[in-house]
Amino acid sequence: MKKIWISALLALSLGGQAQMKADEVKTFTLKNGMKFLVVEDFSIPNANMYLFYRVGSRNEYQGITGLSHFFEHMMFNGAKKYGPKEFDRTMEYNGGANNAYTREDVTVYTNWFPASATGVIFDLEADRISSLSIDPKVVESERGVVISERSTGLENSPIRMLYEAVQGQAFQEHPYHWPVIGYLDDMKNWKQADLERYFKTYYAPNNCVVVVSGAITMADVKKMAEQYLEPIPAQAAPPPVHIKEPIQTGERRIAMQKDVATPYLSIAWHTPEATHEDYYPLVLLRDLLTGGQSSRLYSSLVDQKQLASSVFASYQESFDPTLFRVTAVAGKGTAPADLENEIYAGLEAIKKNGVSPEELEKVKNRKLIEFYRQIETINGKSNNIGTYEVFFGDYRKLFEAPDQYNKVTVEDIRRVAGKYFTKSNRTVGLLQAKTEE
Repeated sequence: MKKIWISALLALSLGGQAQMKADEVKTFTLKNGMKFLVVEDFSIPNANMYLFYRVGSRNEYQGITGLSHFFEHMMFNGAKKYGPKEFDRTMEYNGGANNAYTREDVTVYTNWFPASATGVIFDLEADRISSLSIDPKVVESERGVVISERSTGLENSPIRMLYEAVQGQAFQEHPYHWPVIGYLDDMKNWKQADLERYFKTYYAPNNCVVVVSGAITMADVKKMAEQYLEPIPAQAAPPPVHIKEPIQTGERRIAMQKDVATPYLSIAWHTPEATHEDYYPLVLLRDLLTGGQSSRLYSSLVDQKQLASSVFASYQESFDPTLFRVTAVAGKGTAPADLENEIYAGLEAIKKNGVSPEELEKVKNRKLIEFYRQIETINGKSNNIGTYEVFFGDYRKLFEAPDQYNKVTVEDIRRVAGKYFTKSNRTVGLLQAKTEE
């Protein structure tokens, strides 16, 4: 069969549209250290603003766990100019919408709006960055919200419960050990001084990267940034996270019980951070394993042997060494040990024989099509540019990603599978129905 080259496939899939280039991203840094990345795109009369704060559960310690996620909530609860609930109301009145998320490494705020409302968005962000209200009454109200979110989430999501348990076993010393939402007793006992210190330290302009994409010029973005955001003073650099997780020297296992129909299994291996040379091979290996119905583990476990009703692998960018996970929900009547052993058999086959060039080519094609389609939209532009600037150290590396994926060889896949998927490097979690003693 004739080989379909990646470049030809992309041209066909994307209709020959011109792709964004690195020199289309314009950048400046305010006097207070806040960095801006701007993409002018007048394809639609809208724009967005992504604010990447370098703060997540990685920056916490026992006693204040959960504060990063808590401030994601607090940032919508009023500041000096725009009081409680006014952020959302003003945004919606001007035709905009927003969202936010917290991870181990970052907290990200997203705004989408008509380009004509850009000045209002800058004013809203400047207000909450410079003068967020940390009123004790609001704190207590929001504390109850996140505590409820934690208990409800653990009660309703077996996978979340299992993930937290495996994460806590896999990381013994590094702050990735605790969940992003925090520990319940810490959440109940945050002090006002903890909150004020945390906000001042991490919600500083010099700890933030802002990406603006859409129907607005670089000159106008810079003018508004200087007007609204540059007066906010910089703060001392946050303390570095210096703790490194010791090398795991033996398999760890954790068993849990919950009212579930069939067992849940999650296996995690320590793997490197985003800037490591093995990042791209591991991303492709993740997709080879569970990226679609023809992928290795899905085809074997779900379609052919029906040992699982679902299976998925997860691995994403991080500041410090992280986890590569394979998680599966057992099929009815499947013994967890059979499911676990079949996963290992699939991995061993790759470690021993690798994958076929055609199999790897297929995954590369899918990944590159996904990549290019993401950066066709202004939302995808901002998200990806900000992610590469923050996690990879330079937004320009976004434009090197296609070559990095293309460079991955069959031998690279076999090598990383053998390097990381070892028994001594894994943590295994099993969640199953309660049994009588």
